[in-house]
Amino acid sequence: MDGMNSDFERFLSKHSPFTKEQISEIAESLDIREYKKKTVILRAGDLVTECYLILKGCLRSYVIKDGLEKTIEFYMEEQSVALPGYGKQIPSELFLECVEDTVAVIGTPEIEAKMSNEFPELISASLKMTEDVIDNYQSTIVDYKMDSAEERYIRLTKERPGLIQRVPQYQLASYLGVQPESLSRIRRRISKK
Repeated sequence: MDGMNSDFERFLSKHSPFTKEQISEIAESLDIREYKKKTVILRAGDLVTECYLILKGCLRSYVIKDGLEKTIEFYMEEQSVALPGYGKQIPSELFLECVEDTVAVIGTPEIEAKMSNEFPELISASLKMTEDVIDNYQSTIVDYKMDSAEERYIRLTKERPGLIQRVPQYQLASYLGVQPESLSRIRRRISKK
């Protein structure tokens, strides 16, 4: 657990005005969990009772439509994951699965309320993270609607280069909205340029 707390302490020291003592105190009171690769953390139909801050590893959200998995998003280190319905007693439409062995800080509405009372400074740090997530999603949606599959792939290699090597090609293709064969052709075309 000490290693996981250290990961969180490094993250928080980069993103907040807390002292080392406060960061250690916050880290000690959190629920930090390890998940093995391919663990399905949430299934469609389950209530979304938890959110996550990824310290190590990679998660993917997806839906199953017409018997096929459609990847919605990948989440890597220092990204937060709060799926639609979180804290609202609404069943999830998404699955959440570990693409790699993953270490995550677990949040619940109760934990968030308790931590906000004990450490009010967390509210501003949390709001900043939420703003960043919303800005990123808005940009991603616009880019997805405007770009071709090849342009989406090129953008992904520039903005999230580590992701390309970390996820299976069929999941990456699904995320880009193409078949794996099409992704292979896109990669070949780009490599020839």
